[in-house]
Formats: sequence, C-alpha cells, structure tokens
Amino acid sequence: MTTTAHIKAVVMGGSAGSIASLITIVRELPAAFEPSVFLTVHVPPSEKRNVLVDVLRSHCDIAIGEAEDKQPIQPGTLYVAPSDYHLLVESSGVLSLSSDEPVLFSRPSIDVLFESAADAYGEALVGIVLSGASSDGAHGSRAIQDAGGAVMVEDPLSAYASVMPLATLNACPGARVGSPGQIATYLKHL
Repeated sequence: MTTTAHIKAVVMGGSAGSIASLITIVRELPAAFEPSVFLTVHVPPSEKRNVLVDVLRSHCDIAIGEAEDKQPIQPGTLYVAPSDYHLLVESSGVLSLSSDEPVLFSRPSIDVLFESAADAYGEALVGIVLSGASSDGAHGSRAIQDAGGAVMVEDPLSAYASVMPLATLNACPGARVGSPGQIATYLKHL
C-alpha cells in the first residue's frame, strides 16, 4: 500500500452533487501543497468553458486552471478537465486532451483520467471519487489500486448521489471512506 511520503499526484472525479464536496476539499489545500491535482467533473458538452475553474478559484490557495493539450504538468497546480474533452496524464509529464467517444455517456470521463494517471504515477498517486450518479471512476480507481496507489471515496451515506462512491467501493474494497472534510484532512497530510 502507498505511503503519503511519496505522493506526486492526486486525481479527483465527481458528478451530481460533487461541487459542494470539492469546495470543502480545495478550501483546505495549503498554498504549499506539492502534488499535482487533476480533476474531472461531468460537465454538459454545451458549456464551451468549464466555469468550475472560476468557482473553485475563489476557494483555493493553489494555482488552478483549465487543462490544455500538451501542457507541462507543474507541482502544486490543480488542472480541471475542459468541457467535452477527456483529460489524460502522460508519463512524459504533459497533459493530453482527447475527443474520443464518451465513456459511460461522459466526456470528460473519470475512468480515462484515473487510468492514464495510474499508468503515469503508479504508487505515487491518490484517487478520490466524490458524489455522482454513475459508475464512472470505479474502473479507474481499480487501476490506481492495482498500480499500488491509494483510493478514497466520499462516504456514500452522506454523498448527494451515492452511486459513484458505491461503485468504486465495489471495485476497490480496500478504499478509504470519508466525508469531504476527512478527505481534505487526508490530502493536507500528504
């Protein structure tokens, strides 16, 4: 199992009801937070710009921006998947955007992000699955766990939509479970 001493990246994913949880989590990340953070939230493809960046920026002390294709990855930065593009992490240290088919009716897909990050970071990765009404994120979380990384899910009993956390727990029985506040505390201690 991974130890928090060598974590280089965090991937987070959510859908229905996850914005309030995200705000709670990013509000607690210190300005000196070192791991890179990658975020996919299901956003309607009609949104040309992901307004989530602006929403989170007002609650966040780390650098944040919408991910761009072939953008070099910087530590201590939160990258948000743009609307209607899959976000992938390449082992060469850059981001990649894809307009491949939706996965589980979603583009961006949490699974696509998590699986690519598991390949790039292995045991130096933490995956966080938040509230959502689909099983997107479960397969990607399993890939993280299989690569030696850690997985944490929002408590299904308190999540706005429990389908996503429950699907992840079924795929990753050893995953940690916590409230958004507990997830934030866990991340602060990386």
